[in-house]
Amino acid sequence: MKRFLLSAALSLGACSPLLAQTHKTTVDEQIDATIGPAAQFISDIIFYEVNIAGNGIPLILVWLLAGAVFFTLYLGFINIRGFRHALDIVRGKYNQEDAPGEVSHFQALTAAVSGTVGLGNIAGVAIAISLGGPGATFWMILAGLLGMSSKFVSCTLGVKYRDNHEDGTVSGGPMHYLNKGLKERGMAGVGKFLAAFFAIMCIGGAIGAGNMFQINQATQQFIAVTGGEAGSWFGQGNAWIFGLIMAVLVGLVILGGMKSIARVTEKVVPLMCGIYIVAALIVLATNYTHIPGAFEAIFEGAFTASAIGGGVVGVMIQGLRRGMFSNEAGIGSASIAHSAVKTNVPVTEGFVASLEPFIDTVVVCTMTALVIVVTGAYEMDAAGDGIALTSTAFATVIDWFPMILAAAVILFAFSTMITWSYYGLKSWTYLFGHNKGADISFKLLFCAFVVLGAPMQLGSVVAFSDAMLFAMSIPNMIGLYLLSPIVKREMQDFLAYARSTDNKELSKEAVQAEAAKV
Repeated sequence: MKRFLLSAALSLGACSPLLAQTHKTTVDEQIDATIGPAAQFISDIIFYEVNIAGNGIPLILVWLLAGAVFFTLYLGFINIRGFRHALDIVRGKYNQEDAPGEVSHFQALTAAVSGTVGLGNIAGVAIAISLGGPGATFWMILAGLLGMSSKFVSCTLGVKYRDNHEDGTVSGGPMHYLNKGLKERGMAGVGKFLAAFFAIMCIGGAIGAGNMFQINQATQQFIAVTGGEAGSWFGQGNAWIFGLIMAVLVGLVILGGMKSIARVTEKVVPLMCGIYIVAALIVLATNYTHIPGAFEAIFEGAFTASAIGGGVVGVMIQGLRRGMFSNEAGIGSASIAHSAVKTNVPVTEGFVASLEPFIDTVVVCTMTALVIVVTGAYEMDAAGDGIALTSTAFATVIDWFPMILAAAVILFAFSTMITWSYYGLKSWTYLFGHNKGADISFKLLFCAFVVLGAPMQLGSVVAFSDAMLFAMSIPNMIGLYLLSPIVKREMQDFLAYARSTDNKELSKEAVQAEAAKV
């Protein structure tokens, strides 16, 4: 299967040499030869496909999508009717400064968004439209809306079953609610196994997809706008220096823990999304006469048998695949960041987390798709080249857009790395203990891979980390299904509290008291 991460990597070209060309090739071949068979074996299992109407459908996509549909129906379309509550909570209506936790609702949201908004919104959308036509956008939006429900369940459980440490820090996420939540339901052994499995996969995903892939693509985009392989100083065997600079910046942030990460992401995320959306609005404003036709193409393309990529089924698969893979709903990683929020009413963070797929997929991905469609770039020769297609679309109006894209990619990569360092750290300390030694050892390891990832040809490393990333959804979704009744009960209690005319200060006791009246 041609997956997004590998497709985007290939679209940006080969990496710059760290050593002499012949030596570099030898090292890359040794890496591929060593981990290639194992990477392919794991990848084939995780991304196993079934054929429907001539189109290969990855079972992992069915697994994620089925869960999103189930939670949407089971919770009574909480993704839609809870939207206003989510905005109120982010704005600070229910802030609890004295509650356990490390960051505000807004900071937790920006930290989690920084882990999902990135190359999937730039290159992934372009790949979906290239293979599925404009109609793929409709199914991407649907994937984002359904994914809101999965994030709601996962992040509510993340806060509910988190560990509060003596130093004021917290640890939460799937490994904790799988362990403690399933133990409550009499499945202690199963919960322990699923939690450990998730933690191992999360560490692999953090170092691979959340680190090496990100720095590699940021390096290549930077080299491309500073003269290319031949003209850029970093492209002449010095790519590792760019990686070293980024490693230092990443290290300065992550050494400060979640509070430091949140302080950076609450500034970087709005900035990078703002830059990208403003550029998109400029392109759309210039092509405003084509916008009605673009929406028409999107809706018609979603349901017409003449769509690219295998008819209606083909275009549906492309849109749902890129949408689900972009917002990572159901994978469980985001609940690790959301678990650090200051609150003693877990479901409030579930509402906040539901905004994440909306921002990532419904807003940012749709903006990219509209730019590609209104400019007609997907019909040009660049079609299928991922990030190059997006760059071509923007360049039709902003000829210096590659510079903006380079800045956006670097910001996206940086914010993604610092957030995934936190995900990996919490999984690492879950396995090896919450202590200073485990904390420092992982952070040093993570920064070392930032340097290594910049010049390396990832090859099988990307395929391996991609598979590990989505393997996280297997234990996570099992836990979400089994623990969803707990989330539903807490959701109903909070909605009863929110409907009361004499809302008191938010607390667990106040919510329970209001729910008891119903």
